[in-house]
Amino acid sequence: MAQIDYEAEMVGTTDVPERDRLDEAALTAWMRDHVEGFSGPLTLAKFKGGQSNPTYRVDTPDQSYVLRRQPFGKLLPSAHAVDREYRVMTALGATPVPVPRTFGLCDDESVIGAKFFVMELVEGRSLWNGTMPHAEPEERRALYHAMIDTLADLHLVDPAAVGLADYGRAEDYCARQVARWSKQYKLAETESIPEMDRLIEWLPLTLPPQHASGIVHGDYRLDNLLFAPAQPRVAAVLDWELSTLGDPVADFAYLMLNWVNPPDGRAGIGGLDHPALGIPTMQEAVDRYVARTGYPVPPMDWYFAFCLFRLAGIMQGIKKRVIDGTASSAHARQMSERVAPLVGAAYGFAQRAGLS
Repeated sequence: MAQIDYEAEMVGTTDVPERDRLDEAALTAWMRDHVEGFSGPLTLAKFKGGQSNPTYRVDTPDQSYVLRRQPFGKLLPSAHAVDREYRVMTALGATPVPVPRTFGLCDDESVIGAKFFVMELVEGRSLWNGTMPHAEPEERRALYHAMIDTLADLHLVDPAAVGLADYGRAEDYCARQVARWSKQYKLAETESIPEMDRLIEWLPLTLPPQHASGIVHGDYRLDNLLFAPAQPRVAAVLDWELSTLGDPVADFAYLMLNWVNPPDGRAGIGGLDHPALGIPTMQEAVDRYVARTGYPVPPMDWYFAFCLFRLAGIMQGIKKRVIDGTASSAHARQMSERVAPLVGAAYGFAQRAGLS
């Protein structure tokens, strides 16, 4: 099977499809009333990437913005929480964590048919391929270091100091996530997968201790970052829909999955010659994170099973939306086909962690 060029397919914008069109007059009126410095007229385009919350580029004669909204139609409980995305990015604006400036949140679904928020358009590089084929080894290593350091800096933010003490329960993160995604998976289930049922039984019985608490992104990966145009620096962390308070090590483990996932044109770099490419080895990445945070990082097998289980739950939601006809991205159908392979991979790591 030919490898997809995700950077060509998923970076940039396209014309807004008919089903995703917004009431531009109503949006213009709302932005005039709620976005400081806004002056129309506006034009809209839709970002190609994003499987969950549809995201638009809003251009005016003076400035460009990003609008992120919930999908139209029936939503699963607690999914597509654009209000939480808005809140956490607003709170992190005064911290070392790079986030877009937020301009306004609209809870009134009558404006464009769904909740939405408006934020700054950050200029930067959107990278999808973990091998970073256009970079030299030295730059590649620096980009990976920036990615690790930015996640560590997020985990060091004191939630109470930025007004996020009540953003979630700080303890029992993995237990809550297993319960949430078990429920979400069952609500979106379209076929029986025995290995998934076994994981739903096994994971709650084998939870590791949580050694620290902090703000977790929940979906921290290469294509949810923008890098500065000419520097190996993270310019913005995007897609905060799954963020909450919880276990930083579980959040870090999700990033480390890239070191074991096979190369597929996306973030996976498993099996490659990392030193030759300039990419830190997994141990080097762990050591760098531990040195910056002081958090202990245990063996990863249980966390990898947990992270892949979560991904399978997320993809099952996309699969259900494909079937229902409400999926946002043109690539959603292809993404939805990943459910069974993700479950299989999660089950394999669970077996390595003790499942029999």
